[in-house]
Amino acid sequence: MDQQELQNLRQDYSAATLEENNTKGDPINQFEQWFNEALAAKLHEPNAMTLATATTSGKPSARIVLLKGFNPNGFIFYTNYLSRKGKELTKNPQAAVTFFWGELERQVRIEGTIEKLTKEASERYFHSRPKLSQLGAVASPQSQEIESRDLLEQKMTELEAEYEGKDVPKPSFWGGYILKPQMVEFWQGRRNRLHDRILYKRTDKKTWKKVRLAP
Repeated sequence: MDQQELQNLRQDYSAATLEENNTKGDPINQFEQWFNEALAAKLHEPNAMTLATATTSGKPSARIVLLKGFNPNGFIFYTNYLSRKGKELTKNPQAAVTFFWGELERQVRIEGTIEKLTKEASERYFHSRPKLSQLGAVASPQSQEIESRDLLEQKMTELEAEYEGKDVPKPSFWGGYILKPQMVEFWQGRRNRLHDRILYKRTDKKTWKKVRLAP
């Protein structure tokens, strides 16, 4: 692509506005409203979110994961504890996630602290997954170097035979996390790049302060 073409790529936004008096007092409730609107709009994987983690020295990494639940305490996802993100979260239990719903011209940014879910909660979700997804979690040494795709496929075939007609036990290295938010920002695209940004900041365990940010 010509670099001038790239520089000229832009989209003006005009789908909606975002006013303080039209937002909920609690960001989880506001997220639920927006998430339901994303579902109603039949967006492709509206629960896809960019998860950013960092090492103790501050080196960041990011990837797309899927939101699998949220409640007044925070936002839930599942992964391999021995993956790169899992190792980083063990040493530095802080993270950020971002949702971008382009068709609605909306973005949500969340920052907070990470805690593991209980073993029981992870067990329940693991066994609700399709069996092949369960086996995939067992077969894959996520983020580790492997010799070939063939070896991964071979391991999957062996596990399918081993657990035919049997329950798959949740591996100890796999489970859930909850991101407990300290900051949640709702972004609504507007014309001329004068976007609406409403930020919720945690003031204590039960209270949020809501402010408008300049775009």
